[in-house]
Amino acid sequence: MKKWLAISLAMVLLLAQCVSPAAAEEFENKVLNVYNWGEYIDKQVITNFENEYKVRVNYSLFSSNEEMYTKLQSNASYDVIIPSDYMIERLIREKKLQPLDREIVTDLDNLTDSVKNLEYDPDNTWSVPYLWQNVGIVYDTTKIDPEKIEEAGWDIFQDPEYAGHTYMYDSERDAFMVAFKALGYSANTENPDEIQAAYEWLRNMDKAVRPSYVTDEVIDSMANGEKWLALVYSGDAAYILSENEDMGFCAPKQGTNIAVDAMVIPANASNPKLANYFINYILGYESSAMISEEVGYASPNAEVLAELSGPGGSYEGNDAYVPRSGNDKDEFFHDNETLRKQLSELWIKVKLHE
Repeated sequence: MKKWLAISLAMVLLLAQCVSPAAAEEFENKVLNVYNWGEYIDKQVITNFENEYKVRVNYSLFSSNEEMYTKLQSNASYDVIIPSDYMIERLIREKKLQPLDREIVTDLDNLTDSVKNLEYDPDNTWSVPYLWQNVGIVYDTTKIDPEKIEEAGWDIFQDPEYAGHTYMYDSERDAFMVAFKALGYSANTENPDEIQAAYEWLRNMDKAVRPSYVTDEVIDSMANGEKWLALVYSGDAAYILSENEDMGFCAPKQGTNIAVDAMVIPANASNPKLANYFINYILGYESSAMISEEVGYASPNAEVLAELSGPGGSYEGNDAYVPRSGNDKDEFFHDNETLRKQLSELWIKVKLHE
């Protein structure tokens, strides 16, 4: 998704002059290994960084935090990786990260308040937010009254009126989060009775609305109006709303998951100094604006967030772009591999209609 961006070629060239000759000389011909989610950057940002620092970026992709973690366990070496909050929590605990160099990473004051002092890394010792989001409902306003969505919240997925017209994201943590919140529980509960109740809620959802279980295909499908109702990450929802004016977005008042993907430096990184410069470069206004506008997920840079969502911005009036803050029922996922495996087994049973 490429929209208007108020950064001229002249500005890009001017920015290229901001790196001192000494810094460029120090890193000339080095390779920076970056490991990130797919479809999660404006490729021009990588090109700009390569040109400014006279380096090459080896940019690899993963599709889940668990895939990324397995790769790290095999002793693969990356200089910058971009996992989610709960996985960063694990990496910190297992001493698999090295602290940021705060003499290089100097733009932390640019962060919007909602991504400051996060519980897994309150002082940004180990990580810097890259993009953030919440989870919500995208729905066709010509088929479903917005007031009904607001009142029903997650329980809209129990309404047989939408049988055959619903997408459910194929993720055990996200699906169980919906059930937990609908039932008034924590998304991180370990209570066996609450987990069983959530499983029954999802089984009933499966029978009531007969959803199609999907992942990224939900984005284009909802943009094309193929279903009436879907569980969607807010960044993807922002794109859907920008492509189809009939679509609305709701983060239910029962609570939802807030997620931050953040940049970290593995303990075995080959070029940690260059990695710190890359992180600070991404955090800056120009790079943050290009990335957030390209992918639709909320920027952690306060100025970028305000401009893209404000008057004349690419996401002006887009209800999904800025994640909700201030709801005390919203939560981050915590690292709990035992719970994740348990939910995964139950989720398979839900999809098998058991």
